[in-house]
Order: sequence, then C-alpha cells, then structure tokens
Amino acid sequence: MSTPESSEPEPARVFDDLDSFTAAVGEHLGHSAWHTVTQEQVDLFADATLDHQWIHVDPERAATGPFGGPIAHGFLTLSLVPRLAKDIYRVDGLSMGINYGLNKVRFPQPVKVGQRIRASAELAEATPAKQGTQAIVRWTIEIDGEAKPACIAEMVTVLVP
Repeated sequence: MSTPESSEPEPARVFDDLDSFTAAVGEHLGHSAWHTVTQEQVDLFADATLDHQWIHVDPERAATGPFGGPIAHGFLTLSLVPRLAKDIYRVDGLSMGINYGLNKVRFPQPVKVGQRIRASAELAEATPAKQGTQAIVRWTIEIDGEAKPACIAEMVTVLVP
C-alpha cells in the first residue's frame, strides 16, 4: 500500500521517543534546508502583526534606507524556527509540544528580502517537568553568504508524551 506524498519534509534526525531525545543533550541536531524570505511573507507578517514599518513593506523607500532594501521583521525570522525545525528533527511518541518561552533572543544581522536562511539546532538541556520534559534548544538562523547570523535564540518547549 502506498502512502500519499506529504508536503512536509522528512527530518534529518528522528528520535524514537522522549528518552532518546533527552539522551542527545549537548549534541548538534543538524541544519535545515535553505529558505528564501520573500516580500510576500514579509507583507503577510506585517498584516498579521500590524507592524507596517517602511523598512519592511515599502521596497522603494527601503532601497534608499540603511539596509539597501526591505528587511524581514526580526520576529518573522524567529517565527520561522518551527517550520525550519521540521527539516532537522522529530520526536516520535509525543502527544504535543508546547512553546513555553524564550530565554534569550538576539538579532545580530537583518535578513534582506530575497536572502536565504537556514536553522541550526543544538539540544542544550532537557529536564523533567510536570507535563513531560522541558527542553531548551539553541537555535542559530544563518544567512547564506553572511558572516553574522540573523537570529540566535534559546527556545524552551515542554514535550508531552
């Protein structure tokens, strides 16, 4: 029996259960595929967040601004982490994962519209929590061809078996 094709990528690393995931503390989990940030994405994010600052949504004005063109919102870059994570890893046997928060977020370099980004992940911590396991993953969002990353973030997730 064949399975329908999925638009979701198969992650590079699949953990059979929560125990095998927590055993990977301290390990680099991998890199996502490259993703091109488009003006359409930036505009949709601006509409969703009501942040229509000209450096994001006015390509003509942004071309004469400090970045030489429109840039993605920092929070758009950060919000792409869950999608990019799907390329990197999956933990089977969970009923859900809950975003618990962020310990630290920095945006060292803006992402210009048209640039490619990818995520890199490291499992920093995994500790027991009331509902399951609290995991801290250190994310670095790289920009193709740039020395500085677009975003560095410690994301805290509660993984519920």
